[in-house]
Amino acid sequence: MKENQDKSWYALYTKSRAEKKVLEQFTKMGIEAYLPLKKTLRQWSDRKKWVESPIISSYIFIKIPLADYRRVFDVVGIVAYVSYKGKACIIPESDIMAMKRTIENQLDFSVEAGKIEKGQEITVTSGPLEGIKGEVMEVKGSKKIILRISQIGYTLVVNLDDATFKKS
Repeated sequence: MKENQDKSWYALYTKSRAEKKVLEQFTKMGIEAYLPLKKTLRQWSDRKKWVESPIISSYIFIKIPLADYRRVFDVVGIVAYVSYKGKACIIPESDIMAMKRTIENQLDFSVEAGKIEKGQEITVTSGPLEGIKGEVMEVKGSKKIILRISQIGYTLVVNLDDATFKKS
C-alpha cells in the first residue's frame, strides 16, 4: 500500500444486507474500511437478542489511494461508488472521525436522510466530540449537533446535553 497521505475516504453502495461481508473482504485485502454499526435489542417470538446492524443501510466507507479505485470492485457485494456528477465523492477525514467518535463513545444519536434546516455553526469544546464543528438546532428540548455528511445525503444528529460548545 502507498503512504497514508495519498489515501482518501470514499463511500460505497453495497448490495442489501451485504455490508458486514463486504467489510470482511476489504479487511482480508488490506484495505482500510469503516462500517458504522449500532447495537439494538431485537425481539423474536421466542427470544431477545442484541444485534449489530449498519447505521446507514447499504453503505460502507473505505480509505484508498486513487490507484486502487477499480480494485474495490473485486469485492463481492459492491454496487458502486457514491458519486456526484459521475465522480466518486471524497468524504472528509473529519466526518469519518466524527462518526467513529460518536459511536465509540456511545453518544445518543440518530442518522437522518436528506437535508436538515441550517442552524447556528458551533464547535464542541468538551466531551468526546471536542473539536468537532457542526450546526445546532432544538429537537424536543435537547441540544443536538448536526454533522452533515453532505456527500452521501445523510446527517448525523448527536445529543449534546453532556458537552459544552462555542459559536464558530
